Amino acid sequence: MDSPARGVRFRGIVGWAAARRRWSLCAAAAAVGLPLLFFPAVPLQAGPIYVIEQPDGSKKFTNRPPPPGVAAKVFTAKRVGFSVVRGGPGRIARATVVKYEPMIEASAAHFRVPVPLVKAAMHVESAFNAAALSRKGAMGLMQLMPDTARLMGVKRPFDPTENIRGGVRYLAFLLDRYGGDKKKAVAAYNAGPGAVDRYGGVPPFAETGDYVRKVLYMEGEYARKAPPHKR
Repeated sequence: MDSPARGVRFRGIVGWAAARRRWSLCAAAAAVGLPLLFFPAVPLQAGPIYVIEQPDGSKKFTNRPPPPGVAAKVFTAKRVGFSVVRGGPGRIARATVVKYEPMIEASAAHFRVPVPLVKAAMHVESAFNAAALSRKGAMGLMQLMPDTARLMGVKRPFDPTENIRGGVRYLAFLLDRYGGDKKKAVAAYNAGPGAVDRYGGVPPFAETGDYVRKVLYMEGEYARKAPPHKR
């Protein structure tokens, strides 16, 4: 949730050698690669998607295996769920939104925030990794910065229930601040309300623009797949 450039640090980053050893495992785990992290105009890609953290903290998504010596993480997707394949001897972990459905729905109902928007924000922020920690200190599933966590009453930011509740509460605050304008609210979640107010809308930061497009696109995907009463 930090800006303008932000990277989420995941444990278990795998190197090229480890990724090659697990090529068959990744291929078996993946259904269609990771089309949902890209915009609708991007064609579907088969096979694993590699996520390479750049020096500035941003993330590069590519279906091309990284060159030797470049650390990368492998993401695969099945439907809207998000699978995380981690390195390490014989270890594979998967995290999907299903695990957090009850917590998301409870907080979304309490603060009157659309469930698909919450799922989309969590998807883009942390890929459903409750232990995610960015270089600037954003924490947990909803990537709450320390000051935001305190303001939202979150005492244990890596606790899924508290983190989701705090993130949804903050989204509700931003939606109210911007009169229900999702684009401005999502931009403020990433870049901060000050930046949105200063520019009168989505700030001209490449990372923030990408973030807004991804979250709103993913919201549409989650809404499309949800039962009518949960949209």
